Amino acid sequence: MAEETLAAPKTRNLFAIVEVVVDPILDLLDDLGATVLLFAQAVSWLVRPPLRVAQLVNAIEFIGAGSLFIAGLVGMFTGMAFTVSTIVGFRQFSAEGMVGGVVALALARELAPVLAAVVVTARAGSTMASELGNMRVTEQIDAITTMGVSPVQYLVVPRVLGTTIVLPLLALAFGIAGMFGAWLVAVVWQSIDPGVFFDRVQQFVKWSDIRMLLVKSATFGVIVSTICCKKGFYASGGARGVGEATAKAVVASIVAIFAADYVATTIMTDI
Repeated sequence: MAEETLAAPKTRNLFAIVEVVVDPILDLLDDLGATVLLFAQAVSWLVRPPLRVAQLVNAIEFIGAGSLFIAGLVGMFTGMAFTVSTIVGFRQFSAEGMVGGVVALALARELAPVLAAVVVTARAGSTMASELGNMRVTEQIDAITTMGVSPVQYLVVPRVLGTTIVLPLLALAFGIAGMFGAWLVAVVWQSIDPGVFFDRVQQFVKWSDIRMLLVKSATFGVIVSTICCKKGFYASGGARGVGEATAKAVVASIVAIFAADYVATTIMTDI
């Protein structure tokens, strides 16, 4: 009898440990499955009429035009900061002339697509999640369904497609602004020869690097928009639930961006 009494707490502790470990994994798989399912529904509605052109244009305007200034500003300061750090390292080998090519290569392959996606997540992705979350908790999505309109086609597809179209353009703008910042630091401040600066840019950056920027950015656009739309589309719990869904959308999107960046870099580097 005493042995059974001692065994009961141990069993309960074991179940508690299993629950703590297994439940987050199951929640993650459930969340991933719902996100993939929503993306599949969006793709299926993408080729079915009617085409929501007005909603698509509004999404492109909000995501693209609204994020252009902040993306350019962040890109310029990123290029300036990275150039300062690069010059400090290269100066030890008297190779300051290589700075332009190295900064351009880093912007094209990594910094521009990743940080532009983070900017879009922070500004547009959070807004998408909160908008859809408010529509869910105020039963506007249910009203759209009642009218015989697919909420996925009307609300999700334009946002996913608009982000996928706009993010590569924002990444290019980010890269151009970053190179402008690099030029300010290297040529104007540090007096590096401008001919050498731009010659190294042309020498280092190839079409494959620009292709990597575009492919990565489009991929990140799909990931960010789908995650943010999913979090908002299935939000619950009133205003507090909408806030939690928005926060989770931003965190999950940023983590997914860096994970997808590693996978994309590994795959495309081998091409």
